[in-house]
Order: sequence, then structure tokens, then C-alpha cells
Amino acid sequence: MENKHYPLGSPESYIRVQTSYYKRCRQPTLQGDFTELWVPWSAETLRQDLSRQQVKKIRRYDGFCCVPSHLHFQEAVGSFYNLYHPLEGQPAEGPCPQTLAFLRHIFGEQYELGLDYLTLLYRSPTQHLPVLCLVSRERKTGKTTFLNLLKLLFGRNVTFNGNSDFRSQFNADWMNVLLIAVDEVLLGRKEDSEKIKNLSTARTAKIEAKGKDRRETEFFGKFVLCSNNEESFLLIEPTETRYWVRKVPVLEKENIYLLQEMKREIPHLLHYLLRRPLSVPQGLSRMWFSEKQLRTEALLRVMQGSRNRVETELLLLLRELFEATGEQELHFTAKDLLELLRRHQPRLTRQQVRQVLQGEWQLVPAPNSLSYNTYHYNAQGEPCQVRLTGRYYSVCQDWIRQKFDESY
Repeated sequence: MENKHYPLGSPESYIRVQTSYYKRCRQPTLQGDFTELWVPWSAETLRQDLSRQQVKKIRRYDGFCCVPSHLHFQEAVGSFYNLYHPLEGQPAEGPCPQTLAFLRHIFGEQYELGLDYLTLLYRSPTQHLPVLCLVSRERKTGKTTFLNLLKLLFGRNVTFNGNSDFRSQFNADWMNVLLIAVDEVLLGRKEDSEKIKNLSTARTAKIEAKGKDRRETEFFGKFVLCSNNEESFLLIEPTETRYWVRKVPVLEKENIYLLQEMKREIPHLLHYLLRRPLSVPQGLSRMWFSEKQLRTEALLRVMQGSRNRVETELLLLLRELFEATGEQELHFTAKDLLELLRRHQPRLTRQQVRQVLQGEWQLVPAPNSLSYNTYHYNAQGEPCQVRLTGRYYSVCQDWIRQKFDESY
């Protein structure tokens, strides 16, 4: 069933969902346009607006659903009313030079992957895609303009969130949209990154509104984050494969009418996305693109900035010991490392060190208490070898070098 435009004020501009009535209203915007939305309407007011015969013509549904589709949109799916919004723009053949030039600026050497990203959003809105992050310290790079372009493309299926929206328990306003965009993102807490990371591959999620019980809903949203902080806007672990971070350069020439020009090209861009072949024709991972394709220099910088501070100190310490001693393998207990690190981090605990060794690095200590050679600092701050007994850990120089390659 295709989307229909019903005249406002007629019986067709009302719907009944279960036992509640809603009226389609046109809300004016600052740009001089109108946004259509469904407003709850009481049965008593409805009888004042329409005759008894007109009330009988009101469409009835068993409930709401949200089934995204841009090419084959259905206003009703079975006996449920579809809350997903049809696109206002329709494909039309024609050139779109301004938009393609702008996208080339945003995605640079990954231009074709960027077009694939938009193509998949348009053709396959339920496909999992990576969390796209645009970063740059400089101003006038076009990051916010890109978010506004997505809004022009996908309309009310795009929502703009603030940092606090991710920490709020109420999420009903952004759980059933295609794109969740955040400008000036700064989510430095681990629980923030875990929430975004988990939702990016989730099939279902819990939705909660004020005064209503939590319920499960299908989730198909994608995140687009922009930040002026290039290293620590979000915690991203070195093994993570769900993020695509791009550093955006400054625009060569500022065009204050660029967004208006791209708006006129929207039908042509949709036609182009509909017809172009994908450069990655088959998904190489659950996020479609391969880990290698998404591993940019900008992503590695964020990973480096996100490393556990204790882990970073341990890596530096062990590298220094390898360089100073010439050993190919080092042995140590958590207590040994704690004593070595306390010169720089006096409040460090043995549990924090053990968490890195066993949790982050997954090292296994010797099965029994055995004699081993390790190193302590002498009074001059130089490493000197000592012989101790304990359940020690072992790491080799190549392993430490690999850890640095992952981070730096």
C-alpha cells in the first residue's frame, strides 16, 4: 500500500489506533515549511469535528509498527499503522555536482565507501552500518552541513540528539528512526560507548517513554557523530570494529548557499544512489564494510586516546625494560609491576594492574610458585636484576611490539 495524502479536516485525516484517536496536523517550521504529525484527539472533540457518518469512515488499526522502507513504503502493514515516514523527495534523473563534490570532500580517499554508505541507507535501511564519526579541530569543515544533508535526504527519519539524550532513561523519541545524529559529541564514559556500540548491532532494544512501561522494539538506527575533539570524544577499544572515524579537512571555499543548492539536487542524488553499483557489492562483515576498510588514521588516534591509563603505563614500562636490558622475554608478578609503576602513579593498586594483565591482556600466570628473574629499580633509577619466587607472568619483546602497533 503506497502512502496517500489525505485532505486535512476530512475523515481521512483521522485514525483510530486500538481505542485512541489521532488527528494529522501540520506544524509550521522556522523555514516556512510544515511538518505533519499525529496529535492525540479525544472522542468527544472528534464528535464535534465530524458527523456520525464521517466518524464511521475513520481508518482503524490494531496498533503501531515501524517498518522502514524507501523504495516500497507502506502506510499500513497488515492491521498496524506504520510510524516510519515516507521520503518527501522522489528520484528524478539529473545532475547533482554540488552534492557529489561535497561528499568527496567529506569522505576523501574513501569517497566510494561514503557513497556506498548512503546507498545502503537508501536501498536497505535495516542493514547494520558502522558508527560514522566525523572529527576535526578546525572550524568550517562541513561536518554539521553533512548532518543537515542527511536530514534533507531522509527527513523525519533523522533525529538530532544531545550528549545527555544517551544517558536519559527515556528514549522513545529516537528509538524508531533511521539515523541518530549528534553534533559536538563528547561521551567519555565507558557506559556511553558501550551503549552506542551495542545498539549499532542490536536487532531489538528496550524503549521507554514517560509514564509508560518499558517494551521491546526492533531497532534499525544508525549513529552519525561529529566532534571537534579528535582523540577523546568517545572511548573506542583497540579491538573494536564497529566505528568509522574520518578526519574532515577545512573546506577550500565557503559557500553559504551550499545547503540550499544541495536541497535542489536531492531528487537527482536519490536517482544516482538508486542506479549506481555498490563498490562493496556484498557485505564483508556484520557492518557491511571490512575492518581493514574502516581502519583509518583518525580511528587509530581515538583508540590510542581511549586506552586504559594503567595499560598505557604498563606498555611504556615494559618497552623501556626491554630496551634497557636487551632481554627477549621478561617475567614479573603484579606486585613487581606495581613497585615499578609507583614512581609515577603512587595511588595505583595491585588489583588495577592485575585487571590489565588478566582482563585486558588475558595473560595466565605460572601454575605454581616458581623461581624467576625480574627487574627492580635501584636507588639511581636504573633497572637491576633480582631473583624472586612466585606465580609470575611472562611476555616477549615481539608481543609488546605488536601491542604498540595496534595502538600507535
